[in-house]
Amino acid sequence: MSEADRQIHSLSSPAVDDLRAAAPSRPIWADVSFEDRMGLVEFRVGTRAHITVDGDSCRGCTTKACVTACPANLFVPTSDGGIVFNYEQCFECGTCYMVCNTEGAIHWTYPDGGNGVVFHRS
Repeated sequence: MSEADRQIHSLSSPAVDDLRAAAPSRPIWADVSFEDRMGLVEFRVGTRAHITVDGDSCRGCTTKACVTACPANLFVPTSDGGIVFNYEQCFECGTCYMVCNTEGAIHWTYPDGGNGVVFHRS
């Protein structure tokens, strides 16, 4: 078993424990809901936003790819064609930055030290 597998199998939550008991040899993440996985995540919110979105520049965007690509659903289209973004529960995956086709609309940096997403292992 790899180190990553050992770390995953060391996780504990009621949903994960139930899955492990039902099928101990099966990978547990296949059946764990997004909501239960989120229960294992902590967000240490800093005062400086590590991602900023110029919602006005998004008005000309035809794809709004950030809205559908963000795994945390943090991009919300506005009625006037812009985008509203809340960084507080960001996974720091960089997907929004990669899929954005409007130059300068998203400015992505790492959170200040000690802040950001923390994935719990137990």
